[in-house]
Amino acid sequence: MAAELPWKHCGNHWNSPCCTENWASLANQSESSGAYNVSALGFTNETICTGPKRDPVIEYWERNVLQLSKGLEEPGTVCWDLALCLLLAWIIVYFCIWKGIKTSGKVMYFTATSPYVFMIILLIRGVTLPGAADGLIFYLKPDFSRLSDMQVWADAGTQIFFSYSISLGTLTALGSYNKFHHNSYRDSLLFAGIDTFTSTLAGCVIFSIIGFMAREQNIPVATVADSGPGLAFVAYPKALAQLPIGPFWAICFFIMLLLLGMDSQFVGVEGFVTAITDEYPKQLRGGRRREIFIAVVCAISFLIGLSMVTNGGMYVFQLFDYYSGSRIILIVGFFECIAVAFVYGVNRHYDNIQYMLGFRPSPVMKVMWCFFTPVFALAIFIVSAISYAELTYNRTYTYPKWGIGIGWCLALASSLWIPAVAIWKLASAKGSLRERWRTVTTAVVKEHQKKKDTEMTSDKLDDETNAIAVAEKHTSGLDDDC
Repeated sequence: MAAELPWKHCGNHWNSPCCTENWASLANQSESSGAYNVSALGFTNETICTGPKRDPVIEYWERNVLQLSKGLEEPGTVCWDLALCLLLAWIIVYFCIWKGIKTSGKVMYFTATSPYVFMIILLIRGVTLPGAADGLIFYLKPDFSRLSDMQVWADAGTQIFFSYSISLGTLTALGSYNKFHHNSYRDSLLFAGIDTFTSTLAGCVIFSIIGFMAREQNIPVATVADSGPGLAFVAYPKALAQLPIGPFWAICFFIMLLLLGMDSQFVGVEGFVTAITDEYPKQLRGGRRREIFIAVVCAISFLIGLSMVTNGGMYVFQLFDYYSGSRIILIVGFFECIAVAFVYGVNRHYDNIQYMLGFRPSPVMKVMWCFFTPVFALAIFIVSAISYAELTYNRTYTYPKWGIGIGWCLALASSLWIPAVAIWKLASAKGSLRERWRTVTTAVVKEHQKKKDTEMTSDKLDDETNAIAVAEKHTSGLDDDC
């Protein structure tokens, strides 16, 4: 709440001698020696900068907020201010979802809609700045020459999967709370449209400000544009520092980020808890067992998150983000399509949807499930594997080999279980290979799904029972409907 944003100027206790606010006056200085005039850097002492010039925003982010170490091999100590913020975030998550979907649903009405207010405020301010048009043109005008870049396809495909929450299980888990005949087909179309609109709106907010920042620094927009944490915590705060009443716009921006992050976290945790609770209803439903289970999940997540709020935490975060939370989701999506279309049976799945909705969706959906979606997911994964490059931080720090190995272990942890469990199920079944296949691909009605269990959530019981009844009418096995 200060009059000026703390990352606007050099001269703070966290700044190095290489911090500079005036890039224009240093543009003609020779960088061959790595030494600069300290008076131009905003320092009056005799300390000489022997490294590259540093922006005050980057120094605030890396030296004050993250207290970043030199690499993954130097984890350092826990940054307790960040740890307390992490603890507060998980406490908020717990108390917003501990009473179940009815409570978390009400919270999401606020966390999901409020960011639109802040985005519209920031957009109105952004488009009135000089240079905003340059940023919007850079954002909206396609560069068709980039279509030949395989990395572009890999990044776009992965982004679509994450943006639409495909193959993450959250939509399936939360959708299971709907009434049995709820029009989920309509909801899926609305979800895709709203998500696309939101992404486009957020992009306009970001690039209108980036265009202004590029104009102020007299550099190309492409030079300013970044991705990941660099965009949210470096590029955009740097632009906010150049706006009139900068602290007000910074508050709006970071409240928007907080609400978006919390909303995503609510959905992720609720989806995981729902899936585990449905798998073990007798153990986790009834009394306060579900609340205790959610507390354990949040506590474990907090402990894992502590590794990311150390001095080397940003390097750990990037390992998780790049390996376990990136291209692997494409493989998960591929196996899901194969399971639905060819194991359970696309026609059987189509009949289930008709029974629930009261009408048959477009036949195009069957083509998508059988061919287009699995081929697309597999092709994008192959492209990303071909264009794979080992992880770096800020284009300067290269991860050690053992760090890359940990990253691949994280990636395999979320994908290797799919074929491993399939092989184990086949191996543990009895009979010939054909009989084993029929056994492991036949839907099994669990006891709590056959009759009303007082411990079950009432709004899910009838839906689950009806859905299983439809599945029981068919014999499972390899389906050749496609």
